[in-house]
Amino acid sequence: MGRGEKEQLNRTLNSHLNTIHETFQVLDQTPPSSLDKVSWDEVIKMGEQVSKQATIVGMLWTGEAPEVKALEENMAAYFNMLQGFLLLSHGSTVGAGPTLSSSIHASVKQVVDCSFMLWKESVSSYGSRKKDRELSIPQLVGAVWDACSALKKTPATNITAIGRAITQIAVSIKDVLREMKELKPGTDLTDEASDEASTKAENGPHDNDSLSEGDLGNDLSPEEMKIAQSATGVVSETLVVIKELIRSITGLIKQDGSDNRNNLVDSLERSLKLCQEIGLQIDELGACLYPPQEVPAMKAASEKISSSIDEMQAEVESLKGSSETFIQACNDLRSSLRRLESELGCSSTVDLVPKIQNLALSK
Repeated sequence: MGRGEKEQLNRTLNSHLNTIHETFQVLDQTPPSSLDKVSWDEVIKMGEQVSKQATIVGMLWTGEAPEVKALEENMAAYFNMLQGFLLLSHGSTVGAGPTLSSSIHASVKQVVDCSFMLWKESVSSYGSRKKDRELSIPQLVGAVWDACSALKKTPATNITAIGRAITQIAVSIKDVLREMKELKPGTDLTDEASDEASTKAENGPHDNDSLSEGDLGNDLSPEEMKIAQSATGVVSETLVVIKELIRSITGLIKQDGSDNRNNLVDSLERSLKLCQEIGLQIDELGACLYPPQEVPAMKAASEKISSSIDEMQAEVESLKGSSETFIQACNDLRSSLRRLESELGCSSTVDLVPKIQNLALSK
């Protein structure tokens, strides 16, 4: 097993890698509408063939090291199949919106990346000890299997992809809500304010979880605690709005003969962007609650959430998918935002008093 043989394998591999890399770039281009759309099921089936070919690659290394010719033949077969997989994947993006295209791109890239690693290790292992090969190559074959199997979980339609993306935003917002509920008053909180905070926590909008016994935020002043409670209400109501939005989307999908399905996808893509913006503002709101609280930033976040909710409601109503529960959820969120803004306004006034006193003392 001379150095020349390994160099030959490297040259052959690099040629295949370059070809696949160029083909993969096609996925970044929008396919013409005249192109026949490929069913995602066909992509999954081709992925299964790639997975089987990876198994064959692994079997080549179970005994003695394979000959260069055998490796090159299997390499050619594997990358021809991988190229076919990429072309089918590109065909499946006909009519795909940004969210579905992104999901497909990520899943396909994982298959390509794992394939590259498998073959780079195979060529690198040529001439190495059998013990070393037995450790690395089976793991990389398994990685290709996992990547191909994950294709079955990739959304096959625009609506499914958008729905999953919105659901993921809801999960992130729920995490923020959990952290906010761990905020607790300091020891100087009055009994009256403490009772009020406890009542709000127990009767929080649409959420029966009680405050946890965590150690975070135990130095909040009474005024800061009121703001935290109001902000918690905003986040809780935001979750309800997003849940109702998902329910509205489900209802739209079930409707027979939608007026304009492309219009539906475009509108839902805009709704997703609004959800993403709301998610960012919820993160900002949660981060601002820790002392010293950042009142201006919280006011800005509140205004952006309010504006996004108005736009989202308009989008859903334009599709005639707005239900009474969705509208009520939006109105409840607006009420929570007004309460938060009221608390923030009071906080600004209260904060001026000690500052003025300090200025008087300094004179």
